[in-house]
Amino acid sequence: MTIRDLSVRLGSLVVLRGVLRDETVARFTAMLRTALAYTGDAAPLADAVAGFEAALLPRGENWSRVLLDLVLNDDNLCIRHSQTPQGAGEVAEGNLARDLSVLQAAGSLTLADLLAPLEGGDALMHQMPLPWKVEPELVYAREYAARRRQVPHAGYGIFARYHVFTLEEGVLTPVRYPDPQRLSELPGYERERQKIIENTKALLSGLPAANVLLYGDAGTGKSSTVKALANEFRGDGLRLVEIKKHQLYQMPALMDDLADNPLKFILFIDDLSFSSNDDNFAALKAILEGSVGGRSRNVAVYATSNRRHLVKETMSDRTAGDDIHAGDTRQELMSLSARFGLTVTFQRPDKALYETIVMDLAARCGVQMPSDQLMMRAEAFALRAGGRSPRVAKQFVELLAGGVQL
Repeated sequence: MTIRDLSVRLGSLVVLRGVLRDETVARFTAMLRTALAYTGDAAPLADAVAGFEAALLPRGENWSRVLLDLVLNDDNLCIRHSQTPQGAGEVAEGNLARDLSVLQAAGSLTLADLLAPLEGGDALMHQMPLPWKVEPELVYAREYAARRRQVPHAGYGIFARYHVFTLEEGVLTPVRYPDPQRLSELPGYERERQKIIENTKALLSGLPAANVLLYGDAGTGKSSTVKALANEFRGDGLRLVEIKKHQLYQMPALMDDLADNPLKFILFIDDLSFSSNDDNFAALKAILEGSVGGRSRNVAVYATSNRRHLVKETMSDRTAGDDIHAGDTRQELMSLSARFGLTVTFQRPDKALYETIVMDLAARCGVQMPSDQLMMRAEAFALRAGGRSPRVAKQFVELLAGGVQL
């Protein structure tokens, strides 16, 4: 394929057209156009080659693999229909095959190939930057076929690159550096976590999974459990989306967008509570159960709260006032937590559990100290911190491991 043919065919990509928006690919196509316009002045061509390599090298020296990675993670019609028997349709699938052939040729192009058709091409090599590397034995069509089979676990587009997201103005935004917490790093509360793990596995298996309320004392590892689940089951197709309380009204649209995605999603609401006149209260009730739209089987809501009934009540709320049906009103305020199919309670640890947590964390952090002395200092630290909890235990051990005098 000539440089002119490659340039034209890159411009006519259909299914994988999104690849052209990448900065490195844009620099590559600009380099091709500069080579086609070459009339003897090497400066513009050297500048174009340098611009391409400057964009390429932070991602790797091997152009074939960098381009293949862009292809494999492109969000397009065919990848979205990977799990349907008919695919994306005859025309789309045909264009996909053609696009892959074109991009295969682009990913195999060397600097020598680029310069060879030009007058004095051999001499031009000495005026150019050091050449990039290629791997022509890579077969893009074969790699892409394998990638489509992995979609239920690996996802596509941003879901292939990231596994934790936030919602920004209604748009899913990836968290580039999520909390790396793992379940194995959370000692204690194994019985409580096992219920949540089993529910999450049901979600991943396509079985009915409950919405989960993790309720209990502060610092007992409720939020850490949810974040650790996302890390633990990322390879099984689990993704986590954190939703703020003021964003609850956006959840129905988000759930509709995610319904056709082959991955499984936890919509995570941290530290949830409401006042009795909070509009978000009714919104979440409808999301959990009660709206005309059914909940997709690939989405579950996991929420954490320090309040069992989620709605703040005052003593004045207990008096009838001018509410004729005060009992009904109280029942409505208490009904939200009942809409979570699974409620798991994380209580403040007793002395024995606190000791187990401290000893486990100390061993992980390499703290060398007699156990009786370690626990005496851990209890004193907990007393100053306001009480025992896994969070307090972790803070104590990390300070101790860091050499801080306590």
